[in-house]
Amino acid sequence: MAAPAVELSGVTKSFGATQIIAGVDLAVPAGERHAIIGPNGAGKSTLFNLISGRLSPTSGTIRLEGADITGQRPAAINRRGLARSFQVTNIFPKLSVWENVRCAVLRAMGYRPIFWRGIEHLPGVAARTAEILDSIRLGHRAAMPAGMLAYAEQRALEIGISIASDARVILLDEPMAGMSHSESEHATALIREVTAGRTLLMVEHDMAVVFGLADRISVLVYGRIIATDTPERIRENRAVQEAYLGVAAA
Repeated sequence: MAAPAVELSGVTKSFGATQIIAGVDLAVPAGERHAIIGPNGAGKSTLFNLISGRLSPTSGTIRLEGADITGQRPAAINRRGLARSFQVTNIFPKLSVWENVRCAVLRAMGYRPIFWRGIEHLPGVAARTAEILDSIRLGHRAAMPAGMLAYAEQRALEIGISIASDARVILLDEPMAGMSHSESEHATALIREVTAGRTLLMVEHDMAVVFGLADRISVLVYGRIIATDTPERIRENRAVQEAYLGVAAA
């Protein structure tokens, strides 16, 4: 049996005397779209920081496709096939949309700075960049400075940068934050399309997005996962309703 794409075993994280993650066990199979939900302060972003290497756990083990990545730096984890977006859009605003994606493509294809050789003619780079821009529907914005994109387009660009790295596991931290209903619908369709065949682990507060996109959902409350199941069963779970979803889940 293939190892889970992401696996956490007994993971804890404390800051001084305050425990934020209190013993999380989680296995996300390859190819699954998995959402983590929970109230503010539940520890969702901390959990993402642990998986992506921005924080090291106090105890426990984190594995990526069977390999122990506990405590490794973010760049090393990225090279192993995991990419992450953030709550705050993380792009190069003064570079063009094309240049933002091309930077990620160059790294993914193993190119390093070569001062005596132009990058315009490197084999495959332009074609791969154009392919990604088309997939995130920003080909018509290629020459525009990324900072001039609409907010939803900037989020789409960040997703494009993530998939440009050829990551097999994508972590999206509140990808719909700040979007209107129509923008969220567009972004949901985009995420479903570009993550096909990849593993998606997502933190999101928009329950319509979560229930429409996720194959399974884990509910994190006070640093502990109280339930992991299909969207339908999570919606019907009384403990989840009481802890988080409330009347809206009924």
